[in-house]
Amino acid sequence: MSARLREVPWAALEGLASTLEPALARILSGAAADTELDRLLRANRHFSAHQRRVTAEALFGVGLWRRRLRAHAGPTASPLQLLACLARDLGGDATAPQRLGVDLPPSQPLTDWRDRTSLPDWLAEALEAAVGTADAPTLADALNTPGPITVRANTARTTRDALATRLAAEDRPTTPGRWSPDALHLTIRPANLTATQPWREGLFELQDEGSQLLAALVPEGDTLLDLCAGAGGKTLALAARLPTATLHATDVDHARVERLRLRASRAGASVRLHHALPPDLRVDHVLIDAPCSELGALRRGPDLRWRLDPATFSQWPPIQRALLEQARAHLEPGGTLTYATCTLRPEENEHVVAAFLERHPDFTRERPALPDELLDADGALRLFPHRHGTDGFFAVRLRQRR
Repeated sequence: MSARLREVPWAALEGLASTLEPALARILSGAAADTELDRLLRANRHFSAHQRRVTAEALFGVGLWRRRLRAHAGPTASPLQLLACLARDLGGDATAPQRLGVDLPPSQPLTDWRDRTSLPDWLAEALEAAVGTADAPTLADALNTPGPITVRANTARTTRDALATRLAAEDRPTTPGRWSPDALHLTIRPANLTATQPWREGLFELQDEGSQLLAALVPEGDTLLDLCAGAGGKTLALAARLPTATLHATDVDHARVERLRLRASRAGASVRLHHALPPDLRVDHVLIDAPCSELGALRRGPDLRWRLDPATFSQWPPIQRALLEQARAHLEPGGTLTYATCTLRPEENEHVVAAFLERHPDFTRERPALPDELLDADGALRLFPHRHGTDGFFAVRLRQRR
């Protein structure tokens, strides 16, 4: 983290204080940093490359590190003081306070890991519940580190090695993923992958390695259903892995279903898309990538932790339980339900699964054929950024007895 921030051209802050201050204030009041950045850069198209970069680092950095910066600069520090503290204490630019026209107290050592990693108290407690008190700071560090840009080779049209060669030829070097046989991690940022010929040919999809593993949990079968298809990453992964299966997909967001239609066409994937499922549809296997609190993907949105309201998390378990019931209604006898979330909360993971199994004793857990490092004692997939290099995921496969 500090190594990257020390490479930022902080000198480009000169003269930007009055431009940055309103956007920083809005971010600290709950606005999304990416929205504020887009608005600010559109209004200042004359910015140099260094000014654009320092603006992005300023907005996202203050958005993410606000708790740590207030521990240094004081609880009532102004937005510009927090920015000066970011540049001074994390970016190594001792002259930043003068450039921004503010004063700062001397930097103090931090003794509380929640201050050091800039976590809301509720999130620190959630991490401790997920991985234990000793491991929580390491997980927090991982959530503060941007995740890699990862692609999934579309094996219906190419191989991972062949795709790596094609991307390297267009100056996008990669390294193989650790867990998914189809994953490649880009080693440069930004990669601008949609400008490449392999993208135009539908040879890959952008997809976190953990997300790729969720699709791998679904067994082979003649008929499959992706019940919460969303943007379609896992749908297309299923289509590539099981090209002879009849694959159905749906989502409550009809606009996303239509976008998936375009993505499937580009990938050459055969998917039967539904805005509403036929009541008599029955399939061998169902994937439920349920909507959730998304705590496992926090490294993808650095300031998101400060915009989440944990009081809203209670909405998810009833929705998740209802989705499992809906999936069961479309399942052939003896089939499987693969339930997944990208959150770390047991209330949305183990508790939802336990309630379903109590209600339906004809279902049992089934241990998938994945490395033991990815599975817990009950056979559930558990992925964490600090252990596996993926986003955080939970998934379990349930099979119905005939």
